[in-house]
Amino acid sequence: MTSESARRGEPVSLPAALASFTELWSPRIVTAVNDYDVRVAKVEGEHVWHVHDHTDEFFLVLEGELTIALREPAGERTVVLPKGSVFTVPRGTEHKPYAPGGASILLFEPTGTLTVGDRHDDIPAHVDATTGHALG
Repeated sequence: MTSESARRGEPVSLPAALASFTELWSPRIVTAVNDYDVRVAKVEGEHVWHVHDHTDEFFLVLEGELTIALREPAGERTVVLPKGSVFTVPRGTEHKPYAPGGASILLFEPTGTLTVGDRHDDIPAHVDATTGHALG
C-alpha cells in the first residue's frame, strides 16, 4: 500500500499507513483530493511555532491527544483535541501543536504546504520540515 495505490483508486488503511513508519513530526501523504494532500503523522513532544499565511490547516486526531497553542488577535489560547476530534487553524494564525503523551493525526493541506509554515521559529532537530513524504 502506497500513496500511489490511493491515486489508482485502491483503499488505504490508515492503521497500516501509520505502522509503515516510525519518525515523529514527519507526515506521510496517504492520498490526494483535488489540490490537497491527506497526510498522516505520528507526533510526540512539541512542534514549532509557525504560521501558514495562505491556507488553513485541518487536524483530525486518530489516536492519543493533540494540543494546539494559538496566538490570536484576542490573545493566546490552547485547544485540546482528544481522539476523534477535528480542528482547523485559520490561515495567518500562529500556532504550535504538541502532544506530551503522543498522538497520531491526519492533516488536510494544499499540496506543497511546508510542515513548518511560511514563517516559523528555529526548527528543532526532531521536526521534519517537509511537504510530506510518500508512503513506503
